[in-house]
Amino acid sequence: MMNQIDLSDPYDNGYEPDDYMMPEEEWDRDLLLDPAWEKQQRKTFTAWCNSHLRKAGTQIENIEEDFRNGLKLMLLLEVISGERLPKPDRGKMRFHKIANVNKALDFITSKGVKLVSIGAEEIVDGNVKMTLGMIWTIILRFAIQDISVEGKDGLALCALIHRHRPDLIDYAKLNKDDPLGNLNLAFDIAEKHLDIPKMLDAEDILNTPKPDERAIMTYVSCFYHAFAGAEQAETAANRICKVLGVNQENEKLMEDYERLASELLEWIRRTIPWLENRVPEKTMSEMQRKLEDFRDYRRKHKPPKVQEKCQLEISFNTLQTKLRISNRPAFMPSEGKMVSDIASAWQGLEQVEKGYEEWLLTEIRRLERLDHLAEKFRQKATNHQSWAAGKEEMLTRKDYESASLMEVRALLRKHEAFESDLSAHQDRVEQIAAIAQELNELDYHDVASVNQRCQSICDLWDQLGTLTQKRRESLERTEKLLETVEQLFLEYAKRSAPFNNWMEGAMEDLQDMFIVHTIEEVQTLIAAHEQFKATLPEADAERQAILGIQQEVLKISQNYGIRGDLTNPYSTITTEEIAIKWDKVKKLVPQRDSALQEELALQHANERLRRQFAAQANLIGPWIQARMEEIGRCSMAMGGTLEDQMTQLKQCEHVIVSYKPNIDRLEGDHQLIQESLIFDNKHTNYTMEHIRVGWELLLTTVARTINEIETQILTRDAKGISQEQMNEFRSSFNHFDRVLYSNYLLGEVEFARIMMLVDPNASGVVSFQSFIDFMTRETADTDTAEQVIASFRILAADKPYILADELRRELPPDQAEYCISRMPPYSGPGALPGALDYTAFSSALYGESDL
Repeated sequence: MMNQIDLSDPYDNGYEPDDYMMPEEEWDRDLLLDPAWEKQQRKTFTAWCNSHLRKAGTQIENIEEDFRNGLKLMLLLEVISGERLPKPDRGKMRFHKIANVNKALDFITSKGVKLVSIGAEEIVDGNVKMTLGMIWTIILRFAIQDISVEGKDGLALCALIHRHRPDLIDYAKLNKDDPLGNLNLAFDIAEKHLDIPKMLDAEDILNTPKPDERAIMTYVSCFYHAFAGAEQAETAANRICKVLGVNQENEKLMEDYERLASELLEWIRRTIPWLENRVPEKTMSEMQRKLEDFRDYRRKHKPPKVQEKCQLEISFNTLQTKLRISNRPAFMPSEGKMVSDIASAWQGLEQVEKGYEEWLLTEIRRLERLDHLAEKFRQKATNHQSWAAGKEEMLTRKDYESASLMEVRALLRKHEAFESDLSAHQDRVEQIAAIAQELNELDYHDVASVNQRCQSICDLWDQLGTLTQKRRESLERTEKLLETVEQLFLEYAKRSAPFNNWMEGAMEDLQDMFIVHTIEEVQTLIAAHEQFKATLPEADAERQAILGIQQEVLKISQNYGIRGDLTNPYSTITTEEIAIKWDKVKKLVPQRDSALQEELALQHANERLRRQFAAQANLIGPWIQARMEEIGRCSMAMGGTLEDQMTQLKQCEHVIVSYKPNIDRLEGDHQLIQESLIFDNKHTNYTMEHIRVGWELLLTTVARTINEIETQILTRDAKGISQEQMNEFRSSFNHFDRVLYSNYLLGEVEFARIMMLVDPNASGVVSFQSFIDFMTRETADTDTAEQVIASFRILAADKPYILADELRRELPPDQAEYCISRMPPYSGPGALPGALDYTAFSSALYGESDL
C-alpha cells in the first residue's frame, strides 16, 4: 500500500498555513466524493476521532450527527491539542449548538488554519461533506506529517512496524504477491499490539483503483504517534531502572543489617546466662577451669564479636547515608535491633562479664581459705585424737582399789597431772570447734565429715571431763588411807606435762601452713619465728631441769636402795619422749627457716611481676589517651581535604593496629599475675580491665571516625559539594549562633523551620551530618515520586495503570519482575485484567504511602 513513509515533527507537516485549504473550486470538486471514498473516509475519520476521544472516556457513532451540538468537537480539540477551550454552552437550542461549533472553529483558526467554505451552520445541519472536510483539516493540522504513499502491496506498512518493533513481524517471511495477507497482518498487529484501531479494510484498498489518500494518511499518522514515544519510553525505563537499582541495593543492605544484628544479639543472649551463672564449684581445680574458660572467652570469642559490633554500626550509618542521598525514607530496623538496642545489650554483657570475673577471683580466694582451714582442722584433730586415745579407758580403771598408800598417792598425783594436761588441751578443743564453725560458715564442700569429726571430739571431751571428775572423787576418798607420795615424781609430772604440751604446740606451729600476699607479711612471720628461736635456750634449760629431776630420782633410789618399779606413777611422759620431741623441734626450726625464706623469694618474684605489669600499663594507658585526642583533632581539622583527613585517620589506624603486640604482652603479664594469685598492685592505677576497655573504645572510635569521614565524602560526591563548600559548612557549623541567625538573619519562623529539619526530635543537638544534609537538600536536584510517576505514565501510554507485558517490554527482566511483584492491582475505572497501580508503587518508593 505504501512504499515511502517519512515521519518527522508532528507540528511541521510540510504545509504552509495557506495550504491547509485549497481554492474553493478545488474543494468543491473534492467534495464530490464517490461512494467508495466517502465510505473509507467515514470509517477512517470516525476511528481516528474515537482513538482520541476514548482518552476522555467517550466516543462517536455517526460522524455527522455526533458533532452537531459542538460539545464532542470541542472535547476532541482539547484532547489532541492539550489545551483548554472556552466553556461550552449547555443549552439544546440551535443557537447554543452554533455557538459551540464556532468556538471550535475559532480555535482551529487560532492555530493558523484558514477555513474556506466551512461554517458552523453546515456542521450543525449535519452536512456530511462539510463535516468530513472539517475533520480532515483538523487531521492535517494536528496529526498528518510529510508522508508520501505509494504501492498497495502492504509491505511498506509491515516494514514500518518491523523497523520499530521487530519482535512483532518477521519481515523476511513476507510475500509481495500476497497483498491482502500483508495488509490484514499489519492491521491486526497494529490493533492488537500498538492500540491503533482498524480504520481501513484491506479489500476496499485492493478493490479501489486509487484509494482515498486522506484515509490512508490519517491511518499512517497513528503509527507515528505510537512510535514517537519510544525514545521517551526508553528514557523513562532508564530512570525507573536507576531508581529500582538503588532500591534493590538498599534492601540488600537492610537484609544484611537485620541478619548481622540478629546473629550478634543471639550470641549476646546465649553468653549472658553463662556469665550470670554464679554456682560455685567445690574444689580449687574446678574453679581454676572456670577461670581458664573465662580467659578463652576474653581472648578468642569476644574480640571477633567486638569487630562485628563495630562493622554493624558502620553498615547502619552507610545505609542511612545512601537513603538520605537517594531521597528515601530512613531505615528503621526491626523491633529490638536498633543500634541503640545492640549497644544496650552489649553494655549488659559488659556488666555481667565484669561481675563474673570478680566473682571468680573471690570464689578462688574463698576455696583457698577453705583448703587451708580444712588442713589445719585435720592436723589439730589428728593430734588431739592421738592424745585422747586411751584416756577414757585410763579414767575408768579401778587400779586404786588394790594399790598401796604410795600407789594411791601416786595415782592421785598422776590424776592431778592429767587434769593439768586436760586443762592445757581445752584451748586446742576450742580451736578445733572454732575452725569447724568457720568451715560451716564458708560452706566447705565436705563440711559433713568435718562436723562429724568435730562432734566426736567434743563428745569425747565431755566424756573425759565427766570421767576425770569421777576418778578424782574416787582418789580423794582413798587419799585418806594413803599418805605417802613421792614428791619428786609429782614435781616431774607437773613440770614435764606443760613442757611436753609446749613442745607439741611448738611442733604444730612450726608445721603450720601460712598464706601471705606481701613481703611485709612474710617478714612479720620471720620476725615471729626469730622471737620463737630466742626462747629456745630457756626451753632447753627447762628440759635439762626436768631431766635433772629424773636423774635425782635415780640417785635417791641408788643411795637409799629403793626397790621396785621406778616408773613415775604420776606421768606417762618419759625422758625418751621428751628427748625425741625436743630433737624434732630442733629439726623443724631450720625447716621453718627454709620455708619462710622460700616464701620471701616468691613474694619478691611477685613484686617484680607487679612492677613489670605497672611499667607497661603506665605507658599504654597514656598512649591510648593520646591516640584518642589525636583522632579528635584529626576529625575536627579544617585545614585540608576530607581525603587528607581520611589519610591521617588511616595512618592513625595503622599505628593503633601495629600497637596491638604491646597489649598482647600486657595480657601475658596479667595472666602471669593471675596465675600467681596476685590480687592488688600499688604501683599503678591501671587494671587490665581499664586497658581492655580503653583499647576497645580506641578501635571503635577510629573505625567510627573513618566511617564518618567516608560518609561526608559520599555526601559531598553525591551532592556535588566542593571542598571549599565543605570547609565553609564546617566553619558555619562550628560558629552557628541561634540568636544571631534567628533574630537578625533568618527570622524566628524561618529559623524554626530549619531546626525542624536538622533536629526533628528537638533534642537540642545538631550533628554535622544533619547540617550538611540540610545545606545540600535546599539546592540538590534529586529524583522525586512525581518524576517516577511521570516516567511510568509514558511507558503506559498515558493510561492510569500499566500492564505486566508493558513492563517486561520496556524494562530489564529482573527489574520488570521486581515491579510486577510489588505493584498493587489497579482498582480505578476502565482497568483491564492484570492492571497494576504504578502511582501507589512510586509513592511507596519515597515513603509517601503505606504500601
